[in-house]
Amino acid sequence: MRLLPELFEKNREWAASVLKEDPSFFADLAKGQKPEILWIGCADSRVPANQIIGLKPGDVFVHRNIANVVVHSDFNCQSVIEYAVSQLKVKHIIVCGHYGCGGVKAASENHHVGLIDGWLRHIRDVRQKHDSDLQDILDDGERFDRLCELNVVEQALNVCHSTVVQSAWESKQELAVHGWIYSISDGLLKDLKVTIGGPEDIASAYRVAVAQVA
Repeated sequence: MRLLPELFEKNREWAASVLKEDPSFFADLAKGQKPEILWIGCADSRVPANQIIGLKPGDVFVHRNIANVVVHSDFNCQSVIEYAVSQLKVKHIIVCGHYGCGGVKAASENHHVGLIDGWLRHIRDVRQKHDSDLQDILDDGERFDRLCELNVVEQALNVCHSTVVQSAWESKQELAVHGWIYSISDGLLKDLKVTIGGPEDIASAYRVAVAQVA
């Protein structure tokens, strides 16, 4: 249990370093949050949202789950989207996956994992939907990478079709949905060319993203 006291010490060190750089940082932060970005990412501990895009606490509203899945039946995720769009008035929703995703890997293998099987079903649906294109990729690693990308594309599409986002667009609210993927091996992000600013952009953006070669 030694880890816990060490974490408190690290917290004090971090808070002191922040105050040294900006003495009013926490006082300003306590007044409220006004992030312009909702980040929907994977729960993988190697993919921290704020750090990889170089933003501070308060700049990004974050939701993370295994394999960055967005489905209408997940009231947790849908509630986050509603709060971010309706209350915080974010201008961007970024769905960000990552190469080497364990959830996507498990979904690509046809064996029982456990309780998570029901969750992975959503990613297996993505795999099945794009099966013919994936089978054309002979290299196993490249096929896995492509499935990670396609999962992001499909989840971004699900965001676009959510009631909250559709309503925001109908009311002319400024809001764009993006699909990105992160490489743990070099720390860099890749834009999957999924940038959708309204219902009229969905079909063309989806075609471009799916047609990309990994």
